[in-house]
This record gives sequence, structure tokens and C-alpha cells, in this order.
Amino acid sequence: MRVTPIEILLVEDNAGDTVLIRQTLADYPIPVRLHIARDGEQALLMLGSSAFKPDLIILDLNIPRISGTSLLTRWDAGETPVVVFSSSLNDVERKHVLELGAREFVPKPTDLQEFTRAIFDIVEKWAPRHVDGTAV
Repeated sequence: MRVTPIEILLVEDNAGDTVLIRQTLADYPIPVRLHIARDGEQALLMLGSSAFKPDLIILDLNIPRISGTSLLTRWDAGETPVVVFSSSLNDVERKHVLELGAREFVPKPTDLQEFTRAIFDIVEKWAPRHVDGTAV
């Protein structure tokens, strides 16, 4: 039985958060291939490629060039789950991104263990597993 890596697009401009998420996912029990876009424009370019089909998108809202909210407006996620992972505590913004198609809004914890748990929970809940090429 061969487990295909989970393809995750992380849209995040904070280098520290990116490193932390990469390290966290290196310890995930299923292989993960992490792709990183540092701004909304780069994310749209990546998502516009027919060869790139991530299983999950983890999206920060406060990113340069094209904001996370604008990205949700401009790109149709279809079946791809988008989880907003943001330090924003604005309830109006939270409600708005869910209306735009994000599956969940997860506040970024400041505690390292809680941060790790939040990333694991997002992947566990939203990323489909592929065994021998079939989603399970």
C-alpha cells in the first residue's frame, strides 16, 4: 500500500510562520508536500496552472499584493478546501471569508504547542488521504 503525499499550498508571507508550519508538517504521520506562495499574486499564478491541484490550501489573510480575502473572491476553489489561518480577530472578516468559500477560519495561536496542534487539526480535518492513488 503506497500513500501519496498530501499536496498543501500554504499562502503565507511571514517567514517565521512558514518555517514553523514546514517543521510541524515534517512530523505529520502522513507524507506532506508543502508548496509556498508568499503573496496572493504568486498563489493565483500557482493555482492557475492546470498541473497544480493542491489537496488543501492554508491561507493567511494579511498577505501582500493580493489579500487573502481578494484571493478568495478572485479564485474559485471548487472542491479544494481552503482554511484561513490568520491572526485576525475581526469577527466581520471571519464571517466574510466563510461566505466567500473558506471552509474554516482558524485563529493562529501564539503558543507553540497550540500552533502545532492547530496545523495538525487542519490537515486531519480537511486534507483527503490518498492510498494507491485513491482518496480515502
